[in-house]
Amino acid sequence: MTKNVNERAADNIRILSMAMVEKANSGHPGGAMGGADFIHILFSEFLRFDPADPEWINRDRFFLDPGHMSPMLYSVLTLTGHFSIDDIMQFRQWGSVTPGHPELDVKRGVENTSGPLGQGHTMAVGAAIAEKFLATRFGRLFEHKIYAFISDGGIQEEISQGAGRLAGHLGLSNLIMFFDSNDVQLSTKTSEVTSEDTAAKYKAWGWRVMEVDGHSHDQIRGALRMAVDENEKPVLIIGRTVMGKGLIDEAGNSFEEKVSTHGQPVSKAGASFKKSVASLGGDPGNPFAIFSDVRQLYAEVIKNKKAAADAWKQKKETWAAANPDKARLLGSFYAGVIPEINFAAVAQKENDATRNASGVLLSLFAEKIPNMIVASADLANSDKTDGFLKKSKPFVRGDFSGAFLHAGVSELTMAAIMNGMALHGGVIPVCGTFFVFSDYMKPAVRLAALMGLPVKYVWTHDAFRVGEDGPTHQPVEHEAQIRLMEHLKNHHGENSMLVLRPADAIETNIVWKLALENRTTPTALILSRQNIRTLPAPGTTRPDAAAMAARGAYTVTESDGSPDVILVASGSEVATLVEAALLLQADGIKTRIVSAPSEGLFRIQDEQYRHSVITPGIPVFCLTAGLPVTMLGFAGSGGKIWGLESFGFSAPYGVLDQKLGFTGENIAGEVKKLLEK
Repeated sequence: MTKNVNERAADNIRILSMAMVEKANSGHPGGAMGGADFIHILFSEFLRFDPADPEWINRDRFFLDPGHMSPMLYSVLTLTGHFSIDDIMQFRQWGSVTPGHPELDVKRGVENTSGPLGQGHTMAVGAAIAEKFLATRFGRLFEHKIYAFISDGGIQEEISQGAGRLAGHLGLSNLIMFFDSNDVQLSTKTSEVTSEDTAAKYKAWGWRVMEVDGHSHDQIRGALRMAVDENEKPVLIIGRTVMGKGLIDEAGNSFEEKVSTHGQPVSKAGASFKKSVASLGGDPGNPFAIFSDVRQLYAEVIKNKKAAADAWKQKKETWAAANPDKARLLGSFYAGVIPEINFAAVAQKENDATRNASGVLLSLFAEKIPNMIVASADLANSDKTDGFLKKSKPFVRGDFSGAFLHAGVSELTMAAIMNGMALHGGVIPVCGTFFVFSDYMKPAVRLAALMGLPVKYVWTHDAFRVGEDGPTHQPVEHEAQIRLMEHLKNHHGENSMLVLRPADAIETNIVWKLALENRTTPTALILSRQNIRTLPAPGTTRPDAAAMAARGAYTVTESDGSPDVILVASGSEVATLVEAALLLQADGIKTRIVSAPSEGLFRIQDEQYRHSVITPGIPVFCLTAGLPVTMLGFAGSGGKIWGLESFGFSAPYGVLDQKLGFTGENIAGEVKKLLEK
């Protein structure tokens, strides 16, 4: 039977996917071959994009969840002109633009870094929320769809529960997800892993669910048309597909639906690469060729996509002329412009908790920053993101005029959703929870760091001073873990994350300023539950002194003449150093007190400044409520670190200070021991 050009296009994608993996001798061909029909129909007939302007703000977004199916994505993006044949021939090689799992590259049509299953489609939920948020503010001009592609494995990941629940609850009718249901996993069949009714599950969450033959182009088209027209619910299209669609062995027998073709070249799995290429209509001697009729088809696709994008841009010009204020606002959103805020003038209570100080600022941001979206994992009244909520309102089904997301108890889901918002663009995502629960968020935080997304994390209840809640809720090792991200470089050579732990309410103003100014990496704000005494500022005002926090570490108080010891800490421990310094000074020991909210920032300052703060040859004593290794970058090999080397305990935080030695008196004694060496 003669195949039509659309069937040949899908087969072309199958061949290119096979060929990439075969040449690289590494990769995942089977799933890519099964998903080829859907991906072709979506990109050629439904997905809106501008071939000449990949960053066009009103493009539809496509989020790939199973990153191992990258050959499928690279193949269709080759047909659309985003990649060359040479690019895909370098699949999985050093310096290639086609890595094993897709990495964010919007200019080449790759909308998200994907690898760990489950996060890709959850990012799509975040993008869909961002689109609803912007469409509410700029009208029908600004409307597009968010498409996601998920696999059996992604459906199984726990994060899919949170993504599915929230998308259905909010009625994200702009979200369309294709479930590539081939019943094959990397090491087994799905029947050995699960027996759940996926359709029933998503229907229960409030999704519209359709089931199709994932290789029938007519059924795929019909489902997508209905999905595009849906205006109340997110849509799940369950496509029954065949792993390794089109594979045959040397004898010409079908080699489809094999677990072995999931994660290795088809020739190693037992199929015949050459005969499979030939059977699919390709040339075994030139498997990277694009069929002439397919090339012609996609030339027309590209022409039509560009014409549609140009028509929208003309419409936008007319709209901008009639709505100049809104046009300027939209432009500022995507340019990342932050309204002028005089942070030094923001009034804070004396001796307040830094979480409270953050709440004051978030309340201000709700009035000053119109494209900020804040979320909390059911802790808004405790992590003080409710400062923002009180001046805004939460998103609800049918109404995205607010700017607050009640994420529920789902920290990883929330973090991945924030990544999706950042990827969509035009919004500033902020999310909060207790610092100890950052453990749940780490996979999404890592991807944010890898992609360079400016998500802001508000992590409160920062140490054992959480108190009575006990060791389950007391972060000890967490600061050391997250500060490793200040040492890990991204692919632009920057610290992959900015981590800030302010020492008092006034310093909180400054670190929030730094967070908003940071547009290239995620930012963590680590904040106290308990009140902290406002630091002294001899010879100046506390706001002027705290402004030096922008350099990562700075001198809070200095002795007359050269100090005998430099005392370094971040967060609430700086106030404890102030207590200790008074006792030391009474004994004739001269001290310099340093607040160090960010080792990463301090490390990139010039040597002269660094030495003015941590002067070589002067003993250094560091204090941390976390693991001692947290302060190793300041103490060096010759300094001393007083920290916590065990899990915490359940007791009032004042009692814990006494029992664990975090008092001015005890710290003064430990400093003396250092100086006696």
